[in-house]
Amino acid sequence: MTKPRLSALSVLGLSGLMVLTACFGPPSPGPTTSSAAPSPTASSAGPTTTASPTTTPAPTMTATPTTPGSTSAAPTTPAAAPPSSAPASPPPTQEPTPTGLPEQTGPLTIYYVAVGDNGVSGPKIGCGDSLVATTTAPVRFTDQVGPSVGTLLANKSRDVGLSGLINVLYQSNLTYLGGELNGSTITIWLSGQFMLAGVCDIPRAKAQLEYTAMAASGATSAQVFVNGRPIDEVLSLK
Repeated sequence: MTKPRLSALSVLGLSGLMVLTACFGPPSPGPTTSSAAPSPTASSAGPTTTASPTTTPAPTMTATPTTPGSTSAAPTTPAAAPPSSAPASPPPTQEPTPTGLPEQTGPLTIYYVAVGDNGVSGPKIGCGDSLVATTTAPVRFTDQVGPSVGTLLANKSRDVGLSGLINVLYQSNLTYLGGELNGSTITIWLSGQFMLAGVCDIPRAKAQLEYTAMAASGATSAQVFVNGRPIDEVLSLK
């Protein structure tokens, strides 16, 4: 009876040994399988996948910030725009008139001579004559002196319509250059030369210019310069 147990034990021992062998046996191949398994898994697919994320953020993303950078450069272009606009606006607006006076409309007062009237129709001048005020049709002006004196000098007719008045400056070649009001005195500058008919035309010509300038400016006295010289000096040579 003891023997059979022993044999059973030995059989059991053998089986156990075999089981143990079986348990220990597999582990050695196990690592071999795992090393094989990693190979396929690690098969460049893994690293490739890692590489593709690297490509995604890659310089492409860095390039995107560069685009905003360009956008910030864009403000530089608008910044340059204002200077170019400055030349459009500019500007400034309408040029102010040299006198700073507002534009207005009204008749001009021009003086002509009533020969031999002896001061009946107006201020007495020259050889017993009178100076008579006439008015034009309404005109637009800012400084009335220039248009008034200019109108007198532009009249190339000796007779003033049917009024009986005469214009002794009709043959003269004179141009109005400018005028200045200083207190109650108006000063005007002319260029050119006088062409007068005789000695009595000298006070007549002077009076026509002075009174026309005074009426236009509201002054009570006048000074006339021709080619930079006082009118008395210029007319004294005639």
